[in-house]
Amino acid sequence: MMLENHAKLMQFFSSSEPIIGRKRLQKMIYILKKCKVPFEERYEFHFYGPYSEELTLRIEEMCNLGFIQETKEEKKNYYQYRYEVMEAGRKFLQHYETALPPLNEHIEAMNKESSRFLELVSTMLFFEHLPKNEVAEKVFSVKSKQNYTEEDIETAWKFIEKLRGIH
Repeated sequence: MMLENHAKLMQFFSSSEPIIGRKRLQKMIYILKKCKVPFEERYEFHFYGPYSEELTLRIEEMCNLGFIQETKEEKKNYYQYRYEVMEAGRKFLQHYETALPPLNEHIEAMNKESSRFLELVSTMLFFEHLPKNEVAEKVFSVKSKQNYTEEDIETAWKFIEKLRGIH
């Protein structure tokens, strides 16, 4: 089904308040994917951690279709993007039985965290095939500018456990 992945993303958007920030959006979908939520988008490791070109293109398509609205908001010295579900998106979603579990709890938990923390969590998940101490070493080397601490990493592991415990 061609639009199944769009439907999954629509379910994500309709399960949450507006999502603010492109980086936050990328990290949230990646973290959900690593919590066994069946998003199909492929991710690679980029400057800000896991990034999906496919997700970026799919979001663009959904904006062009009028399913979600991307609003560019000017902050003091930068722009940020806000994503909200539109009426056409809600109607589209009614035609699809999506195979996603309820995401509200996951999304709520992630929305309480900073983008910096979500970047840490997604980076750790990207390297989670390694032993835990090597994951920490990876974070310290690839994210040296972020100045994450051992404590941040410990907090992130607990957060990952909490997310994976939500059913």
